Amino acid sequence: MTMRPEGYLPRLLDATVERGLAGFGAVEVTGAKFCGKTWRSLAHGQSVVRIDDDAVRSLVGIQPELALEGESPPVIDEWQEVPRVWDAARRRVDETGNAKGGFLLAGSSTADMSKVSHSGAGRTARVRMRPMSLQESGDSDGSVSLAGLFYGEFAPGQAETDIRDISQLICRGGWPAALGLGEDLAGDLPSQYLSALFEVSAPKRGLDPRMARRVATALARNMGRTATYRTLYADVFAEEPPSGMDNSQIRQALLPFLSFFDSQYFVEVQAGWDAPVKSKSRVRSKPKRTFVDPSLPASLLSVTPKRLLLEQQLLGDLFEELCLRDVRVYSSAMGLATDPGVFYYGDADGLEVDLIVELPDGRWGAMEVKLSEDEVPKGVASLMRLRDKVMANPAAQNREPSFMAVLVGKASFKRVTPEGVYVVPITCLGA
Repeated sequence: MTMRPEGYLPRLLDATVERGLAGFGAVEVTGAKFCGKTWRSLAHGQSVVRIDDDAVRSLVGIQPELALEGESPPVIDEWQEVPRVWDAARRRVDETGNAKGGFLLAGSSTADMSKVSHSGAGRTARVRMRPMSLQESGDSDGSVSLAGLFYGEFAPGQAETDIRDISQLICRGGWPAALGLGEDLAGDLPSQYLSALFEVSAPKRGLDPRMARRVATALARNMGRTATYRTLYADVFAEEPPSGMDNSQIRQALLPFLSFFDSQYFVEVQAGWDAPVKSKSRVRSKPKRTFVDPSLPASLLSVTPKRLLLEQQLLGDLFEELCLRDVRVYSSAMGLATDPGVFYYGDADGLEVDLIVELPDGRWGAMEVKLSEDEVPKGVASLMRLRDKVMANPAAQNREPSFMAVLVGKASFKRVTPEGVYVVPITCLGA
């Protein structure tokens, strides 16, 4: 019998955790605070040790092996607060002859791995968890499978969408504890998340909470763009960098905060893509810093669902963040040995495509994100330009896209355009 909490909603990565337990001695489940990783771990565990309890942390700090006690597999929650637990788990796995499914380690921030003597390679499977997708929260019927699109599986049909609902879903986010809350409470949980991040976690890393919030707000103002350090600095300090300040100094002023956000699974980097695997543009394209959930930039910018309906540009940017979150979740749920990459495309000719999903075997699909049906032709045009560019040089032997799609917020049908591009309402997309 597991410790599955009452009211636990199945997650798409449950099968991935089970696969990890079947193939490795331990599974590490990481992700942002409040995203449900502890509940998911408990759903697969038989006992629990909570390292964030002061008394437990003190004892485990002296004797890390205590964290491993309990009916197998024990859930070791917030293990990163005592990094030596990692080595203790790795040694126990070795002592048992690499017995499978021994431990579940859950963490909401990265550990100081300089205090760990072994990477855990071959012993520990890592699973990255994000807030709920619309399919997991019950807000998408999942009738269009992302995995299925790679095989041409698609059935046209009617769709029910409403921009007012999209606005509400953006501000509520994919936090399990926020499901079922009314519009007046939609922003409470993201606000509490941000307060905990800035007022509790930032000072633990020696960072000024007010500056941490200002840097996060600057990222929100520049979401969807490849903002330079100079741009972020100007937003944070409300002025251009001093004339004598070079780019390395500007970077050093911001890097502690950006590294902190990475370590808390608060932001994710979306890298640039080009078809040839060894293309220099993969390395040289500036990354986009995106948020783990669209409710976080919405909260940082102090927008409510009603106000968002009046801010069409901002609504479009946040809708793209919502689509990116869901595509990342659905991609990681494919059950592949290596998670598919989720990139963006941009080139010197001004062509931009919002989402590129690339599988480990080299197959790829391209998606544009548009708020309404009226904008679909623009999305189709961009996708066709990208396909033509990729296929322009036969000698390069680049693969054609497995699929092209426009993800929309408001549409009456899921359909295929004359060009062969799928039009998919986000409330129809699933794993």
